[in-house]
Amino acid sequence: MRDALPSAILFDMDGTLLDTEPIWFEAEISVAADLGFTWTDDDQAHCLGGPLERVGRHLVERAGSACDSLEVSAVLLARVEQLFRSSDIVWRPGAVDLLRDCLDRNLPTALVTASSVNLVDAVHDRMAAELGTPPFDVLVTGDVVPHSKPHPAPFLMAAERLSQPIRDCLALEDSPTGVRSAWMSGCWVVAIPHIAELPHDLDPHVVDTLHGNSLLDLWSQARRRED
Repeated sequence: MRDALPSAILFDMDGTLLDTEPIWFEAEISVAADLGFTWTDDDQAHCLGGPLERVGRHLVERAGSACDSLEVSAVLLARVEQLFRSSDIVWRPGAVDLLRDCLDRNLPTALVTASSVNLVDAVHDRMAAELGTPPFDVLVTGDVVPHSKPHPAPFLMAAERLSQPIRDCLALEDSPTGVRSAWMSGCWVVAIPHIAELPHDLDPHVVDTLHGNSLLDLWSQARRRED
């Protein structure tokens, strides 16, 4: 008999738990304008899920600039952090209920994000205040892993830090980069596409929204492909 619940839940942040993509888009538009070109919806979709270095390289390439992509990435990060700290947090539909369900069940949780620790720090305390307690047992940010998403390292690190087998974990992701990272790690994956289409070579379970999907529903749906 299959387990009724996963051993741990591995949450992406941007686009999965929090609707931060408008903040990233505003900052990217600003940096692109400084570099002399117009940032588009296609640019945002291409860079969805990070990592930051890839976004910096894309900005430089689109601008045809000789600027150092790491310096451009640093400018972008500073602008995003400023917006994170000055803006209200906006939850994705169903995210709060799902986190509360995990807390009620004492289920181990990890935040697995390509965002830097500075950005997570900018919102984590407010997330904890709304939930009444810190929602995550482990934080894995893009600047603490040897390889960021789409490499599987972030999810493997999260499972290891939680002392849980990766095959018994459920990952929730919205971006092509994140879904690929989670899928390649060997965990079960539920995808909630937000802006960009998912890769055609992967086959996670897909839902339109977390709203109305319980933890039991998501785990059962993710594992149906075993049947």
